[in-house]
Amino acid sequence: MTTPSTPPAPQSRRLFARGSWLETSRTAEVLRAETTGGILLIVAAIIALVWANSPWGESYADLRDLHIGPESLHLDLSLGHWASDGLLAIFFFVVGLELKREFVAGDLRDPRRAALPIAAAVGGMAAPALIYVAVQLATDSGGLAGWAIPSATDIAFAVAVLAVISTHLPSGLRTFLLTLAVVDDLLGITVIAIFYTDSVDLVSLALMLVPLGLFALLVQRRVSTPFLLVPLALLTWWLMHHSGVHATVAGVLLGFTVPVLRRDGQDAPGLAEHLEHLVRPISAGIAVPVFAFFAAGVSVGGIDGLLDSVTDPVALGIIAGLIVGKAVGITGSTWLLSRFTRAELDDELSWVDVVGMAMLAGIGFTVSLLIGDLAFGAGSERDDHVKVGVLVGSLLAALLASAVLRSRNRVYRRLAEAEQVDADDDGVPDVFEDRPPGS
Repeated sequence: MTTPSTPPAPQSRRLFARGSWLETSRTAEVLRAETTGGILLIVAAIIALVWANSPWGESYADLRDLHIGPESLHLDLSLGHWASDGLLAIFFFVVGLELKREFVAGDLRDPRRAALPIAAAVGGMAAPALIYVAVQLATDSGGLAGWAIPSATDIAFAVAVLAVISTHLPSGLRTFLLTLAVVDDLLGITVIAIFYTDSVDLVSLALMLVPLGLFALLVQRRVSTPFLLVPLALLTWWLMHHSGVHATVAGVLLGFTVPVLRRDGQDAPGLAEHLEHLVRPISAGIAVPVFAFFAAGVSVGGIDGLLDSVTDPVALGIIAGLIVGKAVGITGSTWLLSRFTRAELDDELSWVDVVGMAMLAGIGFTVSLLIGDLAFGAGSERDDHVKVGVLVGSLLAALLASAVLRSRNRVYRRLAEAEQVDADDDGVPDVFEDRPPGS
């Protein structure tokens, strides 16, 4: 008697599997740009720290606090303020473009693939915030306003660390890091808009919708002429700034309006990717490094001053949130997702890799410093403690992540070689090997 053949069991879902070839190649291109921007960011922060703690430290403060701009338009701002409100709007415009593309044409369009980075980003923001709040309540410090400071991840800083330690991180983990950071940025700007806005001018906010709508109309018609789009973007930014909502929110809203897909249906870069290609070098090469230069220059006052700053409950909460909170939040969320969905890690990866990535996400710099300014006021004593906490926490997170990821570098190199063999076989990576026939 012939035994009926048993149909093959469906293969379990894999966490951190490689994405499509187009997605993987785009991720590599983005991370190369972020690496350059991250190195510039680190250099700018080091220059600011050295200058602020040198005998010429007062000249740094004078430069940062120099006011320029028309007072009649409420734009008589310091250079530091221009960097945080103006230049970072360019950074968040790129974030808006990235997020729009991820949800329309990237990995986030698939709810199953989107669940992991979204859950990890939420866990990676909630756990640091809870740890920070616990430290403030335990010490009765009165610093609860900074609860969101350790919740941000700086993708440029993180990928710069990856470049420095020369780790052959698998493409699945690189894509996860980039996507997590994009979702993290969205949640961060949402927190800024909701929790760090003292008062709102509803008239200015309503008027802001007019240039925003015109900008959206033009880009939906695939108009990319700078002399039309740039004035509308600047007017949107100014009205958002005048309304009392942090002006960087305008950057995200403008990015959301740009279409991702082409009208002709061709599988080629759309307007969002075109604008991202044009604006990203300005964001990574100018906007973020200049902001870092003006935001990171804190005078610590020698070893004694550094110890005083680090032992402040605000700084302690930030350091604990970035190092412990990010690792626990991201790893814990990923583990819970794998338990409830019965998904397994991709071949040859282990939970040590997830922990290393989670530690790397503990590098919070750009958005963390921005939230610190909003929470305690730029130039205040608590703001200086915030900067020390963010710098120390990010540095320790980078060192711990480097130690973990470097210890696994031999495994990553073998995976990278396997991916290259797949690409050499048929021109693209063999990303469908874990899918059942016919899918």
